[in-house]
Amino acid sequence: MTAKSLEDIVALCKRRGFIFQNAEIYGGLQGVYDYGPLGVELKNNLKAAWWRSNVYERDDILGLDTAILGHRKLFFYSGHEDTFSDLMVDCRACKHRWREDQLQDGKCEHCGSKDLTPPRAFNMMFKANIGPIEDAEHFVYLRPETAQGIFSNFKNILDSSSQKLPFGVAQIGKAFRNEITPRNFIFRVREFEQMELEYFVKPGEDEKWHSTWVELRFNWWKMQGLSEKNLKLFEQPQKELAHYAKKTVDILYRFPHGFEELEGIANRTDYDLGSHTRAQAEFNLSSKVKSNADSISKLAILDLETNKWWVPYVIEPSAGVDRGVLALLNEAYTEEKLADGKTRIVLKLKPALAPIKVAVIPLARNNEQIVGKAQQLRKMIQAWGLGRVSYEDTGNIGKSYRRHDEIGTPFCLTVDFETIGEDPQKTAHRDTVTVRDRDTLKQERIALSQLETYLREKLQK
Repeated sequence: MTAKSLEDIVALCKRRGFIFQNAEIYGGLQGVYDYGPLGVELKNNLKAAWWRSNVYERDDILGLDTAILGHRKLFFYSGHEDTFSDLMVDCRACKHRWREDQLQDGKCEHCGSKDLTPPRAFNMMFKANIGPIEDAEHFVYLRPETAQGIFSNFKNILDSSSQKLPFGVAQIGKAFRNEITPRNFIFRVREFEQMELEYFVKPGEDEKWHSTWVELRFNWWKMQGLSEKNLKLFEQPQKELAHYAKKTVDILYRFPHGFEELEGIANRTDYDLGSHTRAQAEFNLSSKVKSNADSISKLAILDLETNKWWVPYVIEPSAGVDRGVLALLNEAYTEEKLADGKTRIVLKLKPALAPIKVAVIPLARNNEQIVGKAQQLRKMIQAWGLGRVSYEDTGNIGKSYRRHDEIGTPFCLTVDFETIGEDPQKTAHRDTVTVRDRDTLKQERIALSQLETYLREKLQK
């Protein structure tokens, strides 16, 4: 079963060190969160899975990491200065501010009043002063998306890699949006991470590639452990499309607050590369830089077979890392009744995504041989490169199991008297450990000589 409520997930995240409210000691900063010791592992594992799937396992996609600070002209010519806004209203009764499209029946969510101001546009980009002078001319934007850094580096990538259409550029990084009403934990926040891919194709082939990427991305999320019953596709109506989009299909997930966007796959046509290409001529003219054919077509690609320049169309799968983490936590959160009547909370995360892959637990922490063997085993397993391995020394094997169930650890390894050969009745079990499976609760003894093969096979699932 999925989590009963968002409150269940929030409580688990704080209790076990997944996610904390930013600056909580000072009352917290709304819409900003910090990832704790376990949360950062889960988040990094999700990003690594995305990067491996899109960059390492393909020959047609390259990686990039661009700056968070963005030149004002980059977002002027991209259309963000004029269009990247939400309509907001203020409640005259209680002075709260809301996004118009999020209000139910035109009522203030705080006090229920319908005495609202007319809607007005609110640009969501953050500004930052740059340099020693603070005035209207010296500022940059914190990027609201990672895409523009890819588009502005298009020619640099072509010149340094000799790519041919179709090809893509992948990027994972922070983005910032001054949301009017952050809500639903890490679902809608002001600072977040994106896993974004710009896939460049020939005009006329864009619709085929758009459909291909919708299918690829839908199936990828299923492979990460999200059930198909909690996923569905939604094609955005024309009136709701972003200013750059010809068509957008969203992958929706059933979050605790309902079905909402997990990832969007947009057909951006040649809007961005075309806008920035035309901007080069305008910029050169206004800056009195000598313009030529190369500068005007610099964000295009030459087809060597036809000797024709193409301004490529772009298919953009864009997923929120934070929303992905929330979806994984919601999907994995399970409450189970045990045979003894007690209830256990377990995170049934895909083993490859789990923050801790293996916990090594000494059965008796006052036995130097058992403790030494357990510590040696943890170091050995960590060196295998399977992910984070934890040494658990609480002195209570039952509590250790429950804790690792709750944080999603797939396997607990117990070092006991049989492991070190102190049990004369079970000498055959020397140099073996008990391996406990998180999901099935099954325990089996595995020889240390076979342990690496056993774990590698299990953790790949």
